[in-house]
Amino acid sequence: MPELAKGPLEGAILETGGLDRLIGVGIADADLLIIDADAWGGPALAAGIQALALCPAPPPVLMVGSHLATAVVRALLRLDRSDVLDAPFTAEAAEQAIAGLLEAKAPAAAPAPASPGDVARCWAITGAVGGSGSTTLAVEIATQLCARTGKDKSVCLIDLNFADGSAAAYLGSSAAMRLGELARASDKLDASMMQAFVTPVTKQLDLLAAPRDPEAFDAVPAESVLRLLEVACETYQWVVLDIPRHRRSWTIQALSGCDEVLVVSELTVPALLAARSLSDEIERGIGSGKKPRIVLNRLAGRMFGPAPSMAEAERALQRKAEGGVSSDWEAAAASVNLGGPIATHRPKSKIVKDVQVLVNRLAAEPAERDGKGSRAA
Repeated sequence: MPELAKGPLEGAILETGGLDRLIGVGIADADLLIIDADAWGGPALAAGIQALALCPAPPPVLMVGSHLATAVVRALLRLDRSDVLDAPFTAEAAEQAIAGLLEAKAPAAAPAPASPGDVARCWAITGAVGGSGSTTLAVEIATQLCARTGKDKSVCLIDLNFADGSAAAYLGSSAAMRLGELARASDKLDASMMQAFVTPVTKQLDLLAAPRDPEAFDAVPAESVLRLLEVACETYQWVVLDIPRHRRSWTIQALSGCDEVLVVSELTVPALLAARSLSDEIERGIGSGKKPRIVLNRLAGRMFGPAPSMAEAERALQRKAEGGVSSDWEAAAASVNLGGPIATHRPKSKIVKDVQVLVNRLAAEPAERDGKGSRAA
């Protein structure tokens, strides 16, 4: 763009290129990217910006043009530093936009990868039946782990319910993991690139969740899912997986790499039978002698009528339950509606206390590794 070369960018080293130059470009390659939005079609330009968003630390982007497609604008919003100039523009407007982009601070760096031997402890939570409260417990467990560590970006909650996951909604956060882009980038995925898919929830907690999509499981191969889990376990101190109860091609391999597998069940006969069946299925699939732990959710302080007692529940399970979490519908509902963990909105809830006891007990036990001393994922 000659008007920029003669004005605000006079004296700067300028290079031109096509949209393919946006792939893999970082701040070390250019101080600023200026894109002529009128030079390419909307779909091609949007794809180029999406590729740029996958870079660990892309340069700031100034988009110049008179007609911007909606897809291009949406892709541009995913970048940490970007601006738009509506053509025609004045030299003063261009100078102000360029100065603002160059002065803007770069986004915070990704967490430093854990050193060898200091791989994250990974816990998986899955429900025996639909509506068992496994996502609620996954959120509360991740929150309790944040309180234990106190370190920034130390815990990652990964919602693997790609089709209809609700962890982001429960936390009042957005789902930023774009599965199509994850599938394309999985062979070069590292801790820095993974941050393009992360939603920071608190200083300690990051969320990896995808927008709800009934066809989402077909959008990402098993290799991409397992690579994501591997990088997460190399990056964070604790990783909590919200696992769908219906098996996927990667389910058993992902569970094999976990230190703990928690199967969440309600205290009803159908749920208990499903929990026993699912636990046996997981145990057979893993084949290492590792046993899933069953957590009974929504326990009433006093139970009337035909509800099973804890002893009767364990007879139905044919194994001991790891623990129980009290029922507190008001606290759970309020937290979901407000967006955030129960520990934030109702810290005195029995749910919070029971989850804290469970987390403290499990965290005190040594981490389990596979036979090679590293994670199977």
